[in-house]
Parts: sequence; C-alpha cells; structure tokens
Amino acid sequence: MITQPSRPAYVPASTRYETMQYRTCGNSGLKLPLLSLGLWQNFGAVDALHNSRAMLHKAFDLGITHFDLANNYGPPFGSAESTFGQVLQDDLLPYRDELLISSKAGWDMWPGPYGIGGSRKYLIASIEQSLKRTGLEYFDIFYSHCPDPSTPIEETMGALDYIVRSGKALYVGISSYSAEQTDYANRVLRELGTPLLIHQPRYNIFDRRLETEGLLEALRREKIGAIVFSPLEQGILTDKYLQGVPADSRAARSEQIYLSENDLQQEKIDKARQLNEVAQARGQSLAQMAIAWVLRDEAVTSAIIGASKVSQIEDSVAALKNLSFSADELQRIDAIVG
Repeated sequence: MITQPSRPAYVPASTRYETMQYRTCGNSGLKLPLLSLGLWQNFGAVDALHNSRAMLHKAFDLGITHFDLANNYGPPFGSAESTFGQVLQDDLLPYRDELLISSKAGWDMWPGPYGIGGSRKYLIASIEQSLKRTGLEYFDIFYSHCPDPSTPIEETMGALDYIVRSGKALYVGISSYSAEQTDYANRVLRELGTPLLIHQPRYNIFDRRLETEGLLEALRREKIGAIVFSPLEQGILTDKYLQGVPADSRAARSEQIYLSENDLQQEKIDKARQLNEVAQARGQSLAQMAIAWVLRDEAVTSAIIGASKVSQIEDSVAALKNLSFSADELQRIDAIVG
C-alpha cells in the first residue's frame, strides 16, 4: 500500500489582523472584514480541493474572517459547504471562534415542493442539512436567500427567528429583498425579538440598484448592515475580459450557467476598458478600483469577493490601500457608465 505524505499542520499568519480593516455591522456589536470570501464558485466538487484549500488559507492569512456560503453553492448543489467543512475540520477548526461563517436557503436545492422558497419547512430542513455538510454546530449568520412571493414574509421571518432561538445561528439576514420588503421583514423580526442584522444585495459600478431603488437609504435609516455581492460584475470589472474570453475563465467553463459570452456585451467591455484607464491613473487594477468603489460608503459593511486562485485574493485585499475617490474620479466613472 502506498501512503500519501501528510500535509504540515496549517498555522495562520501571525500578521493576519495587521492590514485588514473591519466595520461594525448595522446596529450590532459584530464587526465584519471589509472583504469577505464567497464560495459561490470554485469550491465545488468539480474544483480541485488543493486550490480551494489554498484560497481559504490565504484569505484567513490576510484577515478575511468571513466566509459566505449557501446551500446550493457548488456545483453540484451542496458541495461548496462540504468542501468548506473538510477544510474546516482539517485546518481551521482550532480557529473557529475567529471566523464568521454564513449560509443561506431560498433558491432551488432538492426536488419537489419543499426544496425551494421561503417556507418554515424548507428553511429549517435546509439549515439542518447545511450544518451537517459543514460539520458546524451553528452558523454565525443565516439568510433567507431571496424573497418568496408564495410565502408570507411573516412565515419566513418566523423561521429565521426560530433558527436563532434554537441555536442554529447567531444572527439572521436577508438577500435580494427590495427596500419595501426589507422594511417589512425588519418590522416583523423586530416584533419577534430577533434583529435583522444584515442585507446581502447585488452592487457594483454597473449595477446600482442598491442606490437607485432606495435600499441603501432604508438600510442606513434602520441601521442594518449591508454586505454586497458581485462587486466585480462576475469578473467583467477586471482585466480578464478586456482582450476577449480566456480559455480558463468562468465564461468559458462548460458547466458555468451564470456567466456566458453572451453576457459580455461589447458595449460593457468598452466601458470596462475606459474604467481601467481611471484605475490605472489611481495606481490600481480595475478589480481593485471596483472593490474600492463599492466600499466608498461606510453604509456598506463588507464586499464579497470570489476567487479562482490565491493571487486574486491578494489583489483584492490590496484594494484596501486606497478606498478614497476624488470628486473628479467619481464623475468620470459615472460618465463612463452612463
């Protein structure tokens, strides 16, 4: 029998808290790192475990303490939680109390009427499955991943309240709810006695609905945290696609259903090239400027980054060296986007 050599025990960098910045989340005592690592892509069963492990290690080494999951992240569904659970058990378990780990349920997960939506049955069944896959006793944050028009918000928020009271999560959040839905969900949770900690909306230089549809104003008014996803517009706000679609990119992956070459409209790529010129003048990569842009307002608690390799995490963290924008820079960005 051939035995595989054992890996050296993981020891996080002693400097991990020296460069990362943290913001208080809403009206709570919880601080989030300005950057959180999302496991939506590149942590599934189809991905190399050694690379997923290396990215989780590097993120923590750089002070990224928050790892964002969902029940259907993969592919296949559930496998990102399983990957994280394996790395947690192998390497990160001694540091569990230094970590914020979140998961969500709402989108489709298993067949039949009870594997999707916002019902009490689905949310509670889902968190039980997610806890088993990750090997956790509790999540730090658990989200309703999306509003469900067929389920009363009172039922969905009641399930979140139960999840906290039963010890399965410490805090609760919502994702992709409108300003009006957020206000209502917040009122229901307040009456139940479980505060709404955080909202997870989509937000980037191209997609500004967080601002234009009144959600950011509502979050600020109600002192609810905001953790934004897709700050790089799934890689479009990087230099990756400025000269076409690389063979190893997300858009070129055969199992990728979220971003395709059809999403890479020439007009948007042309705008990305112009934005890249602004970033270069700031001494940043386009990705770094895009991250800095979503964090320029302190009402945004954290930005969720994705990564396919360690160097992308390092590049993203370097964005925190320059988060300020001049009025001229902001005006030029607005003029480019139109």
